Amino acid sequence: MSSRRTSRQQSSGVPRITDDQIIQLVSKLRQLLPELRHSRRSDKVSASKVLQETCNYIRSLHREVEDLSDRLSELLSTIDADSPEAAIIRSLLM
Repeated sequence: MSSRRTSRQQSSGVPRITDDQIIQLVSKLRQLLPELRHSRRSDKVSASKVLQETCNYIRSLHREVEDLSDRLSELLSTIDADSPEAAIIRSLLM
């Protein structure tokens, strides 16, 4: 199967990613995930688990950004647009 996949990818002009590269990328993802980062190195975590946790973490970050955006909008609606506080917030957003 590997040779079929290789020939298919080579004929399409797309460079083939090696198994070692996939392992390295999954390892890097694991290091970025709070849920998995602190587990011991000897703990085996499947690539599918790392990918699932990555998806969950990205969803969580999206929710957090939306919540913070909503809170910022509420804050901005309660202060005068010409106030020093509004100027500080605008400068932080730039």
